[in-house]
Amino acid sequence: MGMIGGGLDAFIGAVHRMAAALDGQIELVCGAFSSKPEKSKQAGASLLLNPARVYESFSEMIKKEKALPDDERMDFVSIVTPNHLHFEPAKLALENGFHVVLDKPATFNLLEAKQLAEIVSATGKYLCLTHTYTGYPMIKEARQQIRSGKFGIIRKVFVEYPQGWLSTFLEGGNQKQASWRTDPAKSGIAGAMGDIGTHAFNLAEYVTGLQIVKICADVKAIVPGRRLYDDGAALLNFNTGASCVLMATQVAAVEENSIKIRVYGEKGGLEWQQEDANTLLVKWIDRPAEIWRAGSAYISDVAKKHCRIPAGHPEGYLEAFANLYRNFAFCLQAALQGKKPEWDVYDFPGIEEGVRGMLFIEKIIESSRSNHKWIDFSL
Repeated sequence: MGMIGGGLDAFIGAVHRMAAALDGQIELVCGAFSSKPEKSKQAGASLLLNPARVYESFSEMIKKEKALPDDERMDFVSIVTPNHLHFEPAKLALENGFHVVLDKPATFNLLEAKQLAEIVSATGKYLCLTHTYTGYPMIKEARQQIRSGKFGIIRKVFVEYPQGWLSTFLEGGNQKQASWRTDPAKSGIAGAMGDIGTHAFNLAEYVTGLQIVKICADVKAIVPGRRLYDDGAALLNFNTGASCVLMATQVAAVEENSIKIRVYGEKGGLEWQQEDANTLLVKWIDRPAEIWRAGSAYISDVAKKHCRIPAGHPEGYLEAFANLYRNFAFCLQAALQGKKPEWDVYDFPGIEEGVRGMLFIEKIIESSRSNHKWIDFSL
């Protein structure tokens, strides 16, 4: 693995490195960790990398790595930069024969995402988009249970992601994360809905296996002086007629990362929340509710393959994140051996989810600005 961004003072780069290293399938061999060459060198030194493979820019890294022998060069690049710096390095990496792991949202806008999808298709390379919450074992279990049809036709979904870290004008100081995430030139047009609302949207589609076709949304900037929206909600209609209520806010002062989903069908439903990630609550109309636990013998093979430790011991965010990297590594290994990967087990979000995420961002804003109650959710 090579890395673009993720220097010593970065927010998410270290998380990516820990997740990638967890299963011993991936080795970090090079990087361009900062737009400032000295900072990139400092990061490379702290990570004990060969100084010759710590680069001053992503373009230099891709060019020089490509020139190395097959058994030396990086196999893929992980891009952990702010949103406006996703497209160009991803494009260059793919066009030069490298697979890509990309932090979400995929790009700065929908046009870039659609162009990136064309490049992925043309090059035949893999792209993994780090929608971390799809990596949790009990989210895998929820998806399997719904796919089994045991709840009947899905009727209603509630998904929410409240945070509180931007409940004050944090960007008015020297807080780096707040500064770029609330800057429309770097973050994009949607603020909270782009940052965390895309996670909620992706989780709703992933767990149910359904797709949104219509949207009615409202977004607001609550904190005085903020340039991007920090709060919002949407009514969503799925392609089957099921409906969804989605909420995402970064001004819920007491909340951390309290993402939660509830799905209801004709015969019952289920509930999962990150604050108790090892538990899936399954509810029925004709018998008591059930508590399903990660690592237990009765969960599906898909969920089991995403558990690492015996039942009763907690797994969390890093393990879920690592599942995306591990699944990506398994798929690359299969490709190198001329085999097809086990997509039903070793799945991960890709460019299709990236395009739909960017469509969600643009439609959220379009709907909020529109006088129409409903707008079509389509490319």
